[in-house]
Amino acid sequence: MEAVHSNQTPRIWLVIGDKPGDNAQIEIIAEALGLPYEVKRVIPKPDYVLGKPRFKASLYHLDRERSDKLEAPWPDVILTIGRRPSMAALWIQAQSGGRSKIVLLGRPKRWMERFSLVIVPTQYQMPDDAKVLKLDLPLMRSNETAIADAADAWRERLADLPRPLTALLIGGQTKPFRFDADAARELLDAARKAAGQGFLYLSTSRRTPPAVIEVLRENLPPNSRLYCWSADSSDNPYLALMGLADRFIVTGDSVSMMVEVARMGKPLAIYALPYQKGFSGRLLRLGKPLNRLGLLRNTRDLTAIHQLLYEKQLAVPLGEDFLTSGKRPADELRRVTDRIREIISLSP
Repeated sequence: MEAVHSNQTPRIWLVIGDKPGDNAQIEIIAEALGLPYEVKRVIPKPDYVLGKPRFKASLYHLDRERSDKLEAPWPDVILTIGRRPSMAALWIQAQSGGRSKIVLLGRPKRWMERFSLVIVPTQYQMPDDAKVLKLDLPLMRSNETAIADAADAWRERLADLPRPLTALLIGGQTKPFRFDADAARELLDAARKAAGQGFLYLSTSRRTPPAVIEVLRENLPPNSRLYCWSADSSDNPYLALMGLADRFIVTGDSVSMMVEVARMGKPLAIYALPYQKGFSGRLLRLGKPLNRLGLLRNTRDLTAIHQLLYEKQLAVPLGEDFLTSGKRPADELRRVTDRIREIISLSP
């Protein structure tokens, strides 16, 4: 692995986008490094907020007026995450004449040779490679200060609800899973049973399909409340629930919500979304040895996160009794910062 050699403190850029969960992971790493850095926020054009731009070293997909300026002097090291910011990082590297080293959090879409370090948690199936640092879980974690503030603000509003208070955090459809009306009915029935005589507080996200929200509204059980996510809402209970709920149910598509709950040591049950028609989990299992050999395009298996959380007794499948051990996952941040320091040629 080639290192950056300099007698001065290296210039570090965080090239991040419009996804708070992704950005937070990069910022966690940067803070732990303890070195000066600059944040370069790149905002996608409206068509590419949800639509995927063709992957190349380019800025064509960005709203240049709303994004931070990218100009020399170019950085020694770039920390980035996600398709859209990493395309910008590759463009920056090209402008630097190849000098800028890129540390990517997540799987590369192509051009593995252009990244100095690729950091991947369990859900990404990647070949064994000296440039690949494999983690158990993503580095995301909750903002404890924000949770404490929200809990204080909401405590009286939730004080009279029957206990235990079960928070049902709902994501959305992602390949190869489906999240339709039938899946919503199954989820709601299982969540109602898990909540028992307590209270069930449902909270959707921006990815939750309209058909799912409709089912939830029409079939909301007694002793429950539904919050439907809205971009302009100022009354989102998510942070308050993270602080005040006794236990959690999370749909298995949302890595961020599962990991945040697990890192708090709260009882967690996962609802694994059903596969889309014609797809089987066996296809993912068969792909793993091919990925390790580099014979298959890097893929993502969200069920690997589920299984790891089950094996480490940090979660259970929805329908099983909640665990109350209060265990928390190991923090792998030091492994990450040590490897990045190797790249920038500084002692740990």
